[in-house]
Amino acid sequence: MADRTPDTSTEENQGDAEGRRARGEFVRGVSGFRAVLGDPEFPPEPGRYHLFVALNCPWCHRVTLARNILGLQDTVTLDIAFPGRTDEDDPEGPNFWQFAPDKIASLTGAPLPECTAETGTGRGHRLVRDIYAAEGSDEKSVPVLYDKTQNRIVSNESAEILRMLNAHAQALGSTIDPGEWIDLYPPDKILRDEIDSLNEAIYQAINNGAYKAGFSSDQAVHAAAFEAYFDMLETLETRLADGRPYLTGERFTEADLRLFPTLYRHDPVYYLRMKLNGAKILDYPHLWRWLCRVHALPGVASSNSLVHCRQGYFGRSWNRVVPLGPFRPMPYPQAYGHPELAREPVTD
Repeated sequence: MADRTPDTSTEENQGDAEGRRARGEFVRGVSGFRAVLGDPEFPPEPGRYHLFVALNCPWCHRVTLARNILGLQDTVTLDIAFPGRTDEDDPEGPNFWQFAPDKIASLTGAPLPECTAETGTGRGHRLVRDIYAAEGSDEKSVPVLYDKTQNRIVSNESAEILRMLNAHAQALGSTIDPGEWIDLYPPDKILRDEIDSLNEAIYQAINNGAYKAGFSSDQAVHAAAFEAYFDMLETLETRLADGRPYLTGERFTEADLRLFPTLYRHDPVYYLRMKLNGAKILDYPHLWRWLCRVHALPGVASSNSLVHCRQGYFGRSWNRVVPLGPFRPMPYPQAYGHPELAREPVTD
């Protein structure tokens, strides 16, 4: 891959990554497949491209949101991995994303109906790892955008995948009428600069910040991530306090889409699993109403599953027991249909 300037709204600085990990900090790696949809070798065509995702993964949630919001459900095909990775008893070893439509989820006592076999490569791989191995790579992450014509991975960087889907939605076969289509990254430079600025702040403090708070083993790293996360929630709450429906104003954009997966998980999952128990989104009335507003957009609710999120995050915890709540003030995701549940701040 050619040298490139890291995009801090997309990837984490890798300076002394191994040393930082050794000192207890969670440091996210960099995706290795970064081809561009629309280049001559990857022309945008209906039915040509495929996504491999796991619904518990917030980075995958970005691309399933884009796929649904842009009306690409019929023309960009999709396989969904089981939310729990392989364990130590697996003959291939632990920690691999797996396609296991018949696997029993401990939370439900039954297979998860959204899970699929692997159909994108035509080889019926059981592990995502094997899709990479076919191209000589030792990566194993999701999401993956795959070209079924050339049997090649296009990209495994979620921020770039969602932007490519948006840029080529019509050529890819969007079923949404052009007059109703949402452009997630409009051409206006001022608006793009605003979206880019929001993306960077949200990625650092919220999207990746949640993982630093939850998965770093150093107390000081956790404390810094915890503080930055809730400071950013306060900033976003203030931003929405002027009555704007979305982060940049009247229109839903990529900035809203990139914030949504983390806040969707916060109350029912991250509050406990990521040790982000400072407050719930319910305690930020403008953010809560924003969350409900986005959840109500066509295609958003069907882009994910909190059953997969609970199973995936808690199923990998030390005892693999999945908590059953919360059920007050209402079970999730049903609560996202009730903006009136927002807790207004107490005043003196």
